[in-house]
Amino acid sequence: MKALIQRVSSASVSVAGEVVGEIENGLLVFVGIEKGDTHAQGQRMAERLLSYRVFSDPDGKMNLSVADVDGGLLMISQFTLAADTNKGKRASFSSAAPPEEAKSLFDSLVEELGSQHPHIATGRFGADMQVSLINDGPVTFLLTV
Repeated sequence: MKALIQRVSSASVSVAGEVVGEIENGLLVFVGIEKGDTHAQGQRMAERLLSYRVFSDPDGKMNLSVADVDGGLLMISQFTLAADTNKGKRASFSSAAPPEEAKSLFDSLVEELGSQHPHIATGRFGADMQVSLINDGPVTFLLTV
C-alpha cells in the first residue's frame, strides 16, 4: 500500500462537475493499493497518516501532524500508484489490486481514519475525478507500508 501525501492549504475533488470532497488546511492523500495488501496494512497506514509530521511548529520545523493541527484529509484512490514503471514506455498495472479488493481496502482505510479523526473527505472510487489543490511548500512524501 502506498500513499502519496501533499500538504495543502486547500484541495477539492470533483466528479462530472460536482464537488464531492474538499478540505482546507491538511493533507491530500492519493492511495495506491496493490495485490496482497491487507487490512492490517490499512490500519498501519491510517496511523502513519495521522501522525506523520509535515506541518510546521512555531520554530518553522516540521514537527506537527495533521492530527496536531486539526487539519483535513482528502482521500483519493489512485491505482496508477501501483504501476510498474521499471521498463518500457508504458506502465504495467499488473501489481494493482483488483477493483473490488482495492475498494474494500480503501473503504476500510477511510473508515479507520474517520474513527480517529473528524475531518475526512473522499473522492469517488473508480470515477474520473478532477483534483484541485494548493500545495503548501510544496511538501510531498511517498509513504509505504
